[in-house]
Amino acid sequence: MNLLLIAIYVFTPAAVLWLCKKIAILNKIGPVLLLYLLGIILGNSGLISLETFKLQDTIVTILIPLAIPLMLFSSNFLRWNIKSALITLATGVFAVICSIIAGYFIFEPLIGKDPVIGAQMDKIAGMLAGVYTGGTPNLAAIKIMLDLPNETYIMVHSYDMAISLLYLTFVLSAGIGLFRRFLNHSPKPESDKSQSKNLSHSGSSSNLKSPSDEFPDNPYKGFFKKNNLKQVSLAVGLSILIFAVAGGLSFVLPKNLQMAVVILTITTLGIAASFIKRVREIKSSYDAGMYLVYIFSIVVASMADLTKLNLSGGIYVLLYIAFVIFISLGLQLILAKIFKLDADTVLISSVSLINSPPFVPLIATAMKNRDVIITGLTVGLVGYAVGNYLGFIIAAIL
Repeated sequence: MNLLLIAIYVFTPAAVLWLCKKIAILNKIGPVLLLYLLGIILGNSGLISLETFKLQDTIVTILIPLAIPLMLFSSNFLRWNIKSALITLATGVFAVICSIIAGYFIFEPLIGKDPVIGAQMDKIAGMLAGVYTGGTPNLAAIKIMLDLPNETYIMVHSYDMAISLLYLTFVLSAGIGLFRRFLNHSPKPESDKSQSKNLSHSGSSSNLKSPSDEFPDNPYKGFFKKNNLKQVSLAVGLSILIFAVAGGLSFVLPKNLQMAVVILTITTLGIAASFIKRVREIKSSYDAGMYLVYIFSIVVASMADLTKLNLSGGIYVLLYIAFVIFISLGLQLILAKIFKLDADTVLISSVSLINSPPFVPLIATAMKNRDVIITGLTVGLVGYAVGNYLGFIIAAIL
């Protein structure tokens, strides 16, 4: 039974990704939400016995620590070509953190009416700090780090996906025009000028790689080719080594600090490894890490007991999440006006933080401005790097 369950967990994400490519409506829903739904159905169908919980818990505990370095290896933190990007990142993170802290004190009395969810309020705030400066991998990492119940994790992530979809719809429909009305338009970046100059000398654009290539439409095409598998194996091996180092370090610390130390050490070593050119240029390491996140999604969802899923009691958590997302956007608009940042850079960075870097090319296309792609990607990738730290700190101080 265990081998069959492992096979289901490993191969279901591949099937879902294939279906998303073939069926437009499934692609709009997205693989993560589909895997959550399938996991919840599987876990509450009666087909999985209670004896498999230990196996599920082991898989969940291992996957994210392995995924984090894989997703950080390809990040080029030195490729920062736009001067305003650093200010944009700082204001974006500041807006998110302020919204989370303000929302905590506004909604804590309401959420506290439910003693179970209320007791986890600080951990929920920590998860929001991680996911809205980083992404799903950070959310999952902080869930493990803070030992949050699976039911609460599923509730928070489900609400997050629902509100994030509304936020993205707002940005695509009215947000771009609204921000451009209040802020300046994007100037032509120095990097673009230098690329144009290089292009005129070379007479060819074949050597220039668009930043959007980092998140292609079909990242798993050719994934199992011999040369690609060799590189992915190297990345996975390095990720396992980092996990082993972090795990070894945790043994000298008290048990209640072990998982936090593992995640933070893994994040730090993953960032350090990304500065090694050979590691950074390993193809498909990000996609391999993301696939582990997909497996994590169906496993953790299959561990959720719907009879314990307090959706009605968590309605104020939904309002808290909506508050954080839209108030942080408003704060970014105000800060951008103060620091004289341009509209497209601010909005693309906000989307990268709230929705994650893969959405950057989509928004840049809607803006008809490819020049801001690199800024959006860089802000989001730095967010992946700092999200675990911020989530842990916010949960600790609240």
